[in-house]
Amino acid sequence: MAANSRIKPVERATKRSWDEWLAFMDGIGAKDLDHKQIALKVYYELEGAGVEPLGWWTQAVTVAYEQFIGRRIPGQRPDGTFQMSVSKATGLGMQELMDAWTAFAARDAFLTGLIAGEPKVSGTERRITWRAKATDGSSVVVTSEPKPNGSASVVATQIGLPGPGENDEARANWTAAVARFLAR
Repeated sequence: MAANSRIKPVERATKRSWDEWLAFMDGIGAKDLDHKQIALKVYYELEGAGVEPLGWWTQAVTVAYEQFIGRRIPGQRPDGTFQMSVSKATGLGMQELMDAWTAFAARDAFLTGLIAGEPKVSGTERRITWRAKATDGSSVVVTSEPKPNGSASVVATQIGLPGPGENDEARANWTAAVARFLAR
């Protein structure tokens, strides 16, 4: 049972040592609970403790624990599939970034070969999202997320990959696609 890179941030954000979290997990019988059950108990434990964003840190604690006990490896989701993300800051505003991404995605060979059907775009003032199904059945989500200075970050995520090898390949492909997008 080795520590992972998630533990130190969890300790800082929750103001609890990893040993304290392990004692909590033992106390709730976490080894015999599924992801959702652990996360719910962690949520109630953190609620009112000033940890924000609460849902995000609930997941961070739960995933760190599951990785610590060997239930899953980095990038693995509770259902056993894998998910990867690539994120880069841009100088574009949120809507400008999504407009540019939509045009780029329609002509990029990697993306046109990956995507099955028409992508859908939706948004709020907090983020704009471009969603599509991939030909392999996984889901692709690209978001334009605002930065404090008025610019936005592009975040490309592929969800539902079958294994760590496919996850690594997707990360390499998406890193290259985002680099091409930014160099356009």
